[in-house]
Parts: sequence; C-alpha cells; structure tokens
Amino acid sequence: MKTRMMKIEGLIAAPFAPMNVDGGINIDLIPTYYDFLQKNGVVGAFINGSTGEGVSLSQKEKETITEAWTARNKEKKGLKVINLVGGTSYAECIDSAQASAAMGVDAIAILAPYYFKPGSGKALAEFCARIAESVPQLPVYFYHIPVLTGCYVSMFDFLQEADSMIPNLAGIKYTHEDFMDFLSCLSYKEGKYDMLWGRDENLLSALVLGARGGVGSTFNYAAPLYHQLIKAYDEGNFVEARKLQQQSIDMIRLLGKYGGIATGKAYMRYVGLECGEFRLPVKNMTAEAYKVFEADVNSLNMEDLFSKL
Repeated sequence: MKTRMMKIEGLIAAPFAPMNVDGGINIDLIPTYYDFLQKNGVVGAFINGSTGEGVSLSQKEKETITEAWTARNKEKKGLKVINLVGGTSYAECIDSAQASAAMGVDAIAILAPYYFKPGSGKALAEFCARIAESVPQLPVYFYHIPVLTGCYVSMFDFLQEADSMIPNLAGIKYTHEDFMDFLSCLSYKEGKYDMLWGRDENLLSALVLGARGGVGSTFNYAAPLYHQLIKAYDEGNFVEARKLQQQSIDMIRLLGKYGGIATGKAYMRYVGLECGEFRLPVKNMTAEAYKVFEADVNSLNMEDLFSKL
C-alpha cells in the first residue's frame, strides 16, 4: 500500500497530559481540550510528546490518551493527530505504532533512542525503519529534540539515509537551533519532506527559511499570537512580526522563571483549562507562586494574544 504523504501548514499544538488531583490521567477533559484547540485555529495535536509527558507515562496510559484524542477526532474531524510512539525500544514502539494505527491516528512520530544512542544518520535511520515498516499505511515523522535525547545526529545526514529506507517518512519535527541543518533538510530533494518547526521562541526565523508548519507547547494557550505573527510575516510586515516574536519570547521567559516545562500547565490554568500537575521529577508550581505568576502574566499586556476557554 502506498502511503500518501502529507504536509501540514499552520499551528500544531503539543497538548499537555491532563491529570487529576491524584496524578492519574483525566481523560474526561480531552474532548473539551480538543474543542478548545480547534476553536483557536490549531490544525493538529502532537500527543504524548515532551509537553504531553509521554516519557513519564505507562504504555497503557499513552494508549488511553491516544484513544481519547482519536475518538474525538472521528466525531469532529478537525485536527491532524500525530502520536509519539516512543524511542528506546523499537519492539515497544512497534506495538504502540500498530495500536495507534488501529485507533485512527493521522501519523506517528519516533524519538531517537536516548539511552543507547545512535552515532550516525544511518544508525538512526535503521532504528526508525524498523518501526515505520510495521505501519506502512501511516505517515511517519521523526522528532528531533537533541537537548532532551542527547542524540545530536545531523538531520540532513539522517534524511539522506532514511530517504531510501523509509518510504512512509513524512518529515521531521525539528526542535533544535541549527538553522543550517534545518534549511538543508527543507531544501532536500526540492522540498520533499514536511519540516515542522519546534521552537516557538524563534518561529519567525524558521518562517524566513521557508517553514510553513510548527509544533509547539505555547500554541496551546497563545495561538492568536502566532496566527498574527504568521499573518504579519506573510504580508511583509516584518516590524510587526518581530514585535510579536518578542512578545512570544517574553511569555516564554516566564517558563524559565517559574521552573520550566510545568509552568505550561500554569498557563493552561490561566486561560481556563485545568490540566493538573506534571509527574515527578518535574517540579510543579506552588499555589503561592501561581499568584505571583498570574501577576507576571498580566503585566505582559497580552490579553488579546492568549487563547481563552
């Protein structure tokens, strides 16, 4: 069966894993979450990724989350659902990929092994090919995030090897700052592959190089900002585009100020969607710190750039 490759233009959110107060998955929130993203013009959901705590969830929990997102998508048919199937064991990734296909995802993504790390583009492509060939009917993305996986293989090297090994390779979710490598991947075989930018704080730079789609955690709660940024860029209003990118940076700086990735769930609370806490060892914000955080967010004067429930 020949896989129909896709290219996705627009904002793809990386949803948070919604948690109950006891730390279990809050599946009941996912239909509301789905509708919230769709209302805000988001075109896809990249589930079980870094923002979605995929590495902190059990295989069963990830399948439960996938089932909830795909079930809603069958009803609403509004988003492209891409499921990250894992990275250290290709046997486990194959199980997850095949389960994802049965549930009706639009694509899967594969993470580099982050314990025994591949040392070359060929080694990485061989690992990914084992998984991709188990779901030949599905588009497959590679998720490049070396700051977390420790796998700094050049994606241009990877594409040159994977091109002949993985017929259903759709592209790369590129979460790294190597613009030279990114542009080489965008240009490879006259733009054959879908290169999705993964650093919200420098989306504008990626647009300049030719990116048309991005995957980001801040798209969950600030989609209007990025819609306006892309519009300004497309219209040649670069002063406005730079201003909006700086506002994105100001917003993202608060993530670091308040402890990192878990601050994203505080932003979700701010816009009206309670997603609970991150699992250990990620540090969560105290109730007292949230009050100070909320004041900091208000001081950004970005009320019209946030998505609200």
